[in-house]
Amino acid sequence: MTQTQSQLQFKSPLFQMTQTTPTCLWNDSACIEELTYSIEHGAVGATCNPSIAVSVLKQEMPVWKPRIQELAVSMPQATEDQIAWKIVEEMSANAARLLKPVFDREGGRNGRLSIQTDPRTYRNSDAIVTQATRFSQLAPNMIVKIAATRAGIVAIEEATYRGISINATVSFTLPQAIAVAEAVERGLKRREAEGLEIATMGPVCTIMVGRLDDWLKVLMEKNNLSVDPGYLEWAGVAVFKKAYKIFRERGYRLRLLSAAFRNHMHWSEFIGGDVVISPPCSWQRRYNACDIEVIPRIDNPVDPKIVDTLLKKFPDFARAYSENGLSHEEFDTFGSTRRTLRQFITACADMNGMIRDIILPNPDKE
Repeated sequence: MTQTQSQLQFKSPLFQMTQTTPTCLWNDSACIEELTYSIEHGAVGATCNPSIAVSVLKQEMPVWKPRIQELAVSMPQATEDQIAWKIVEEMSANAARLLKPVFDREGGRNGRLSIQTDPRTYRNSDAIVTQATRFSQLAPNMIVKIAATRAGIVAIEEATYRGISINATVSFTLPQAIAVAEAVERGLKRREAEGLEIATMGPVCTIMVGRLDDWLKVLMEKNNLSVDPGYLEWAGVAVFKKAYKIFRERGYRLRLLSAAFRNHMHWSEFIGGDVVISPPCSWQRRYNACDIEVIPRIDNPVDPKIVDTLLKKFPDFARAYSENGLSHEEFDTFGSTRRTLRQFITACADMNGMIRDIILPNPDKE
């Protein structure tokens, strides 16, 4: 890296954040080009899920098409789905290698590649744990994403007990975040009781802040509601900040992670916290080109007027913002959960379609 490049890197807001605050940057993609850029600007983690895998396949098709063809030959009885998940595993392992030096340097707290379990098993805790165990063995620096559904909470405790670092996903609400934290604590305590190692584990709980905002915007249109412009941009931020305060008060041994970026507040409002922000590379480039001051804001409260308005207008915000707003049984039926699971499940079908087009091309298009 030239001196000029180094100077530009240090001036980037994300790099400044990683060097001057406890807030960590992860890259919301396993694309090697994007992850390389992100690491240059301070990233210490990355992620993969079915939607990301589809995107990476499109970006890196010259790399992956020959590999898919090889797998079709070497696995003659494999289904499209089996080949697709093999690609996800290899894609994740490749990204994990880029992060291994960070993992070694930070003793497991960072430097991990977050790989997501099959969203179609969101109701089956045994299936989730089985796949999580396999994924955790792909590389020493894997962290496994498990949806914060009713079955997912059970799986999170068991996976943690087995020594698997987890990243709870499909999570939008305070009740989910607390349920995840308590499940991780139970798993860690079970390990401690048996004298098993926990020092190198690095669990996190994602709150998909932008997807909560998205759901409230859907409800606003469905129910012909009206609120002051910009209020709905604060919903996910308010839930995240409240969760962070509770996590610190109770001493939960996992970090919160902000995902699903829709505006700069999903980054800037969390600066200074011992948290992770995980924007896609496109959002990182936006942030690095902005003039937003890199100062701690995590403890700045959301305007009470905004919170009160959202509580009065949107019952689903009240459910998301209140510790007892949702039971475990209601996690699966919350609007944001249903929308996100359906999108992830659709991505699995899209990924299978891309595999099909390579191993069984459409003759009508030749």
